Amino acid sequence: MNANDIIQAEKQYIVQTYIRPEVVFTHGQGAYLYDSEGKQYLDFTSGIAVTALGHSDAGWVTAVSQQAAQLTHVSNLYHTAPHVELAQSLVEHSFADKAFFCNSGAEANEAAIKFARKWKRLKIKDSRLENANHQSSIINLVAFSGGFHGRTVGALSVTWKEKYRAPFAPLMPGVTFAEYNNLEAAQAAIDDMTCAVIVEPVQGEGGIHPAAPEFLQGLRALCDEHGALLIFDEVQCGLGRTGHLWAHEAYGVFPDIMTLAKPLAGGLPIGATLVTDKVAAAMKPGDHGSTFAAGPLVCTAANHVFSRVSRPDFLAQVQENGAYLKHRLERLEAAQITAVRGSGLLVGVEMTESVKPLIAAARDKGLLVINAGTNVLRLAPPLIITKEQIDTAVHILEVCLKD
Repeated sequence: MNANDIIQAEKQYIVQTYIRPEVVFTHGQGAYLYDSEGKQYLDFTSGIAVTALGHSDAGWVTAVSQQAAQLTHVSNLYHTAPHVELAQSLVEHSFADKAFFCNSGAEANEAAIKFARKWKRLKIKDSRLENANHQSSIINLVAFSGGFHGRTVGALSVTWKEKYRAPFAPLMPGVTFAEYNNLEAAQAAIDDMTCAVIVEPVQGEGGIHPAAPEFLQGLRALCDEHGALLIFDEVQCGLGRTGHLWAHEAYGVFPDIMTLAKPLAGGLPIGATLVTDKVAAAMKPGDHGSTFAAGPLVCTAANHVFSRVSRPDFLAQVQENGAYLKHRLERLEAAQITAVRGSGLLVGVEMTESVKPLIAAARDKGLLVINAGTNVLRLAPPLIITKEQIDTAVHILEVCLKD
């Protein structure tokens, strides 16, 4: 099929949950994508912060190809070495004691919700709270304005935007939303009936908003005070994206549960829910599972990605280039820009108007960028991006803003 045939067939055969531009990509290399007409695009989306090592990374391709020729899938009924090696690496480089694997960020958050609910029920078993009047209230969760945690029912229930939630109501009960970065609002929402608080250290879909240090520190204290678990959703901001291996490292605050996904396997589907032993102890065989999760192929890919993004020199380069990207954007003379914010190579440019026309104009000139809400331009290039490529991207944006 040619490009037009593919575009028309997509409309005919695929459920229309996305509005895709009329471009068909055929291959990629490093920070570049190429369409069916041979046009080159500088990719500042990374497949929504996924392809951390860029496209067709040689080491990743070799690791995946060799594993595909050896063993792809046996299910979670059996042991494989890549599965255990990945869990060991994640645990030894984080606060966690155990890992649970799934296939996406939404699934990682679903697991976190289940773990937290069961942990809380066990915690209060035989206590003064266990009676018929409290059976619904003991599973309360607190989430925040601007937060995005996924589109499955549980993850959607703790996602802020009403537009996403309303068509699928009623959702999971027992969720309270508080204002992000407002500790007083959080304090009013968290009580002894709260099983968990879920928050992004740096909000992605909500507009690229980093948490204030005192906010995360306060949430940790409130969770400890009320016997609740603190869940950090690092699906987008984790695994090197901010220039730290984990976004929360910059705050000196540690969670009880952390969820991961997007970049972990470099483009193959995987999610992970990292937990402390106290949380892991609440879960028993049969409590949760996944047929496809943590297969040897995807874990081999993830082991390669993690071995790269966890290196101190790699992270230092992300910090340096992230600071350079913000500096270049801040120097743009454009009346439409009201703020530039973010951490590392997750940067948002807030505008006075919708960024949709700017995204289309940039694409026409060979730059791929996406939005984070109506009026925030999101830049999330591969973590291997260079300063020269950053200069090219900013120049294209400058030209588009002047047109």
